[in-house]
Amino acid sequence: MTSNTKVVAFLGASTGVGLSALKHTLAAGHQCIALCRNPSKLTAIFPTESTPNLKIIGGNAHDVAAVSKCLQTEAGTIVDIIVTTIGAKPSGLGVDDPDVCKKGAATILDSLAELRRNGITGSPHIIACGTAGFSRFGRDIPLVMIPVYALFVRVPGADKVVMEDRFAQSGESFTIMRASHLVDGESTKPIRVGVEDPKTGVESKVTGYTISREDAGRWLAENLVLQMDAKYLNKNVTITY
Repeated sequence: MTSNTKVVAFLGASTGVGLSALKHTLAAGHQCIALCRNPSKLTAIFPTESTPNLKIIGGNAHDVAAVSKCLQTEAGTIVDIIVTTIGAKPSGLGVDDPDVCKKGAATILDSLAELRRNGITGSPHIIACGTAGFSRFGRDIPLVMIPVYALFVRVPGADKVVMEDRFAQSGESFTIMRASHLVDGESTKPIRVGVEDPKTGVESKVTGYTISREDAGRWLAENLVLQMDAKYLNKNVTITY
């Protein structure tokens, strides 16, 4: 491992945005630790023998013991970066867990506190995947999308807002990546970026309809993990086509 190699912990990387971000981070040569309830999902994609820079830990993102294990490097320090892309899954007319993100944020912060109580040092940058449509400082989705978000995204969106607040108020270094409506596939469309300070409001604004999970994960890896622009530090960042 070189001095430029980062150790990055991933929660929720078995599918979607997280999987894409993990793939691009691994391809850049960084060391990754992924927490997964079903490790076979990731080993099927990243065979152990061909992916030596990936460590997969079985466990739940709401379990402090499992998350603490994921956040600790082999050198006995806290990882450099934490990427959490956990989120609720559709279930009937609702979602399977309306509190998944707020509980996940609390578990990450509790795990960091536990590690530090045990003498494990480190100041990781936390990157969390939120959603557009719930800014306190004005509309960040097209007008025609407001009824859709009100009907179908209200509950998981409220959960994301609590998650954002917990990280913003934690004293930890953070970036919230708010993606517009996530779709499958990839695109050659340029990705537009808006920046919001959680205390003072909008610094640059974008509104858009969609972005793909693959492209959102790639943008996250390239702009928040592989290199970190200071303008995204401790900010809410909206990405869309």
